[in-house]
Amino acid sequence: MSGSPHDVVFTFSYETWTDAVTRGMMRPPDRLLSRLFDSPAVDRLLVANPFRWLPSHAVRSLARSQSRFPATPTRVQHTPLRLRRSDPEGVSAVARDYRAYDRSLERASKQLGQTDPVVISANPIIAGFAPFDWAAGTTFYARDDWLSSPARQGYWPAYREAYRRIAARGLGVAAVSAQVLERINPQGPSAVVPNGVEPAEWQGPVPPEPAWLAGIPRPRALYVGTLDSRLDVDGLATLARRRPDLSIILLGPQPEGGYLAAINGIRSISVHPSVGRTELVAAMRNVDVCLLAHRATPLTEAMSPLKVYEYLAAGCPVLAIDLPPVRRIDERVLLTSTVADFADRLDEALALGPAAEAERLRFVSENSWASRHLRILGTAWAAAGLDFPSMEHPVSPTVESEGQR
Repeated sequence: MSGSPHDVVFTFSYETWTDAVTRGMMRPPDRLLSRLFDSPAVDRLLVANPFRWLPSHAVRSLARSQSRFPATPTRVQHTPLRLRRSDPEGVSAVARDYRAYDRSLERASKQLGQTDPVVISANPIIAGFAPFDWAAGTTFYARDDWLSSPARQGYWPAYREAYRRIAARGLGVAAVSAQVLERINPQGPSAVVPNGVEPAEWQGPVPPEPAWLAGIPRPRALYVGTLDSRLDVDGLATLARRRPDLSIILLGPQPEGGYLAAINGIRSISVHPSVGRTELVAAMRNVDVCLLAHRATPLTEAMSPLKVYEYLAAGCPVLAIDLPPVRRIDERVLLTSTVADFADRLDEALALGPAAEAERLRFVSENSWASRHLRILGTAWAAAGLDFPSMEHPVSPTVESEGQR
């Protein structure tokens, strides 16, 4: 078929448009949606929230607590509603619910005037269980291995079945790591597409350090991200004891109360809540080393750690535990077996210092979200049996190993 612009349906995972706007459109699915809004490859775009509970949605709508979607005649949002508050855990019940979700999206697609749209979903349940037989093809954007998420263990049987259906139906898969791709074992078009950076955020001279950071002595080591079970708090406590001269800063939300108990009272460790994107970038560019201080688990072993790409975009050397998706990202990422072992390579990391500006900007350019999105869209168009519009210059979708990137 011709490479002309085509209609697209995009679905979030478990977040809504309001959630994406609130966090600054900074997570990978948010970035992809921003691209879809402006892409010349996209004709009419339907943006679908996950199921919402009808009573709650009605109250929020009356209170106008939701961020207004920038609707146009060709850019429309849709929110499927149900009386059930949350997803069922049983596979048969999930299948029933998501047939209803599929019918709701089909009606919204027809109302928008779409014809055989390309479907891109960041939710494995939607991709696996919604039939989408009214669409040209479906691609699952696998930004995590949901089947390894401890927080969603009750849904693992449904995720397992979703992965099986995605493979059996020959759907497209764009996965953030080779490990996720291997666990899904797709039979249709697929590609490894790691996370990236937005060049506009990383241009220009080093910004002034945030006021809360200014009082923390150097050398400073920064970890950015959700402070949950991925974080190796015992390893950080060991690092702090071995290198009391190092100021360790943990920047992010704390959804699991009490999880940081092992480091409470350690004077060289500071915990700061989440900040906006501008302040986050300023913090990264005003520290001496950044940390990927995760525990090695099936979940972290399959991640494409967005924070590492942003650390490097900031010009910081990185201390990281040795996980397959982290290997060969950049020579300025120093790997160790455990977080406690960071102490053994800390001086080496500090000696690297800030990256030369030309080197830093080259990394930003080579790892831009724009290049990542071309691979995702190229995969989605291939899954729909379509030629991708030449104005987008896609890279052909293939299965790659981590070492080939």
